[in-house]
Amino acid sequence: MTTAPDATRPVCDAIVLAGGRGSRMVDPEHANSAQTVDKPALTVGGRRMVDIAVDAVSNCRRTILVGPTRTGMPENVVQTRESPAGGGPVAALAAGLRSLDDSADSKDSTDLVVVVASDIPLLDSATIESLIDSVSHSQTDAVFARDREGRTQFLLGIWQKSALRSAVAQLDSTTGAPMRRIVPADHLVLDVSGIEDCDTPADLLAARLAAQPSATFEVADALERIRSRLRPLPIHRVSLSDSVGTVLAESLVAGAALPAVDISAMDGYAVCGTGPWTLRTDIAYAGSSDVARLGEGTAVRIATGAALPPGATSVVRDEHMTRDADGSLHRMSTAAESDDTRRRGEDWLPGTELVAAGTPIGAAVRSLAASAEVYEIAVRGPVRGRIVISGNEIRSTGPLAPGETRDVLGSVLPQYLAHCGVSVVDVMLLDDSATGFRDVLTSTEDVDVIIVVGATGGGAADQLRAALAAVDAETVVGRMRVRPGGSQITAALPDGTAVLGLPGNPLAAVGTAMLTAPAIVDALTGRAPRPPQLGLLSNAAEVRSATPRIVPVTVDGTRWQADTRVRTAHLAHLVGREALALVPAEISADEPVTILPLPYP
Repeated sequence: MTTAPDATRPVCDAIVLAGGRGSRMVDPEHANSAQTVDKPALTVGGRRMVDIAVDAVSNCRRTILVGPTRTGMPENVVQTRESPAGGGPVAALAAGLRSLDDSADSKDSTDLVVVVASDIPLLDSATIESLIDSVSHSQTDAVFARDREGRTQFLLGIWQKSALRSAVAQLDSTTGAPMRRIVPADHLVLDVSGIEDCDTPADLLAARLAAQPSATFEVADALERIRSRLRPLPIHRVSLSDSVGTVLAESLVAGAALPAVDISAMDGYAVCGTGPWTLRTDIAYAGSSDVARLGEGTAVRIATGAALPPGATSVVRDEHMTRDADGSLHRMSTAAESDDTRRRGEDWLPGTELVAAGTPIGAAVRSLAASAEVYEIAVRGPVRGRIVISGNEIRSTGPLAPGETRDVLGSVLPQYLAHCGVSVVDVMLLDDSATGFRDVLTSTEDVDVIIVVGATGGGAADQLRAALAAVDAETVVGRMRVRPGGSQITAALPDGTAVLGLPGNPLAAVGTAMLTAPAIVDALTGRAPRPPQLGLLSNAAEVRSATPRIVPVTVDGTRWQADTRVRTAHLAHLVGREALALVPAEISADEPVTILPLPYP
């Protein structure tokens, strides 16, 4: 069903200005007078600001993009350039108007023109629609937006097209002309939220922080979001011997039949026809293929796994055969008329799918692939991880000064992560500094996931969230409704590398890793999520809480016994425990919990 156009709505085109280059956006510590930054190409929330601007005017009839040629634009966007390049916003508007006129036919008329700069990172179509409504109802020449600082944004407004054309035409030259030269006397200024522009690195950081999700996710929703939002690792082909820790990216398909030929399933006799049979002296051994054809009524001894000689019609096992005095062979009268032959392709034929994509490659899969004559497979992974223990107070060696803390996770967290599917390549200590976190988050060539311990909260020394925003990482899950571990973070860096931020307390870090790391591995490798292991608690009432909890548990008959008093500053509560349990909020006595098995021992 096609919706009829709204006859009362004004016809509106858009001019998006995307030639802005900002010297104020350059890091002042490394700037020189010649440096500028292509502001519209900077990203906020993983999107270029020029794409944000174009999306905001997507409801307009035509869009003219003025500035250097941009890749990835929608087909309906016409690109042009002001002359001379860099001639300023008024020159860009003049170029945009010319393109609108060039793309119109004689019957084409436009009431309004939206003017948008490509440095307003939180702009959306709702804001544009509200401005259009304002100018339509007021019949003024133009409406401009005013941000929360009281600044009028003359490059975010709606113009009567005739007023804009007249204002530009009255100038002797548009090159270098300020916007105030063309602002009409008859205009409105409206207060609009979320339209601050980006001129400095601080503006950009603030916009990126504002773009991060603030929601606290329920555990199930958080894990599903991680699995759906993280980018899978690229597919590559490896030999079976190099496939440890990987996941099938394509189905494992048999390259040969199994058995490849008809073979004997038992030690016995290969016979031709019905008995009695005359026994020949030659023997069919496994791996041999030089036994002469059998004629009717003849037989040879055959070993388990040996190929049936030519002419053989069946195999009779030793215990079903008897020999007469004249040397002839008979099937025992009490033996069933069975055939102990494994026929070619009885297990599978070439082209049979043996294992589905998304299956982790363990010992059984590698053996199965070899049985099917497959020695190179398409995989994702293994997932390579780097552990970063953050905190100025953390020490791994030497005596502790007052206020310092021993690193008690760097040597053990790799074992817990390996249980989840992450192969840790190195462990490093990191002082709490913005520069340190930036270096860690921008040095990812040899890892797929960075596991940061600490710095996930909102304290003065907790800089991970700001560091992620500074590099425009996508925060997939910023918080989770669970104790301990609610402050955990899962994010994706612009290059696709995953980041898992764990709480600093040892038990909280391990519990969060056991809960969240498997979902990250699922996402990166395409691994099919396993159904949760469920169990019942023998003491559910003692651990009931308004918030889901992660607690150590041990087997108690047919149920699990949960620890009721847990200290998170050490791992004493994991000694002798088989698993952790994710306990739902307000659990009842017969409500199941999710069991998170711990590595053994």
